Amino acid sequence: MPTYRAMIASPLEAEHIERIREHLPENVELIYEPDLYPPTTYIADHHGPDDWSRTEEQEARWRQLAASADILFDFPVGRVHPHSYAPNVKWVQTTSAGIGQAVARMGVKPGELIITTASGIHSRPLAEFVFMVLLIWVKCAPQLMADKQARHWQRFCSDELSGKTLAIVGPGRIGREIARISRAFDMRPVAVARDTRPERAAELGVERLYERSELKDMLATADAVVICAPHTPETENMMGAAEFDALKPGVVFINIGRGTLVDEDALLAKLTDGTIAFAGLDVFRNEPLPSDSRFWELPNVIINPHSASTSDRENGRVTDLFIHNLSCFVDGRIDEMRNVLDVERMY
Repeated sequence: MPTYRAMIASPLEAEHIERIREHLPENVELIYEPDLYPPTTYIADHHGPDDWSRTEEQEARWRQLAASADILFDFPVGRVHPHSYAPNVKWVQTTSAGIGQAVARMGVKPGELIITTASGIHSRPLAEFVFMVLLIWVKCAPQLMADKQARHWQRFCSDELSGKTLAIVGPGRIGREIARISRAFDMRPVAVARDTRPERAAELGVERLYERSELKDMLATADAVVICAPHTPETENMMGAAEFDALKPGVVFINIGRGTLVDEDALLAKLTDGTIAFAGLDVFRNEPLPSDSRFWELPNVIINPHSASTSDRENGRVTDLFIHNLSCFVDGRIDEMRNVLDVERMY
């Protein structure tokens, strides 16, 4: 029976380390050195402060441990091939879902090693962010807050989500969760997808699937648009000026995918001319969002610092996934591992 060394390569709370130890196969040694990881600034922070660095002694010890690892829990070094610091690594379990572009920049080739993502881990918190934005707008939260501040009592009529068309761009696990919740509000979910078979629409829980070439047709029907597609060569800049021109006045726009999917100048134009009544933006082309960005100034925009996906339950869910995949990996049941990244397709 082969033996493996599994290295925890980014910060992880002790309670999750203990759970991994409880489920550790007999032929796996766990490497966990708390003093080699950066301090965290929030729960499920896998990177730590930007200005943190190891001492010379810590760096030497970290390199020695990484060189001995066969399995990595997360990428400890960004934008370089894992084999440059862990030449024996055969599998990496990441803590992020949208890692296709990062893996491409690392130069990882198909078949070189197994990479499993955190796909699905963030579906619930992202979906909750989407409906927070929708409810803030439809129930006039900004007006309520302003009236409270002014101690002003004036009855009025708000809108409701029932009957509105919700257009989903990227109906993967996140899009499926958004569609599921939208049904509870009696919304009409539709989506654009590569596979438009009726059975696929039923599986995703949407009323209709549009082909990629029909994106503008779908957008024209929408009362709200959610971008949750991964960043690939096919999706880059998919929301350009022509797509924004297809929107009807008063739409709500939400981006929880990647900033590179959206022409931000076109988005700004529609936010200022009233076509887009309200927006919830979790991601941007340049992050952190520069302090002089016009998005900060717009009263009809909610800005989330790429944190809509992060919840205090994230690391527990990633740990569950790692335990499952670890068992499959050491038993040779590779086909049963969850969230194996297709390096070529980038998701």
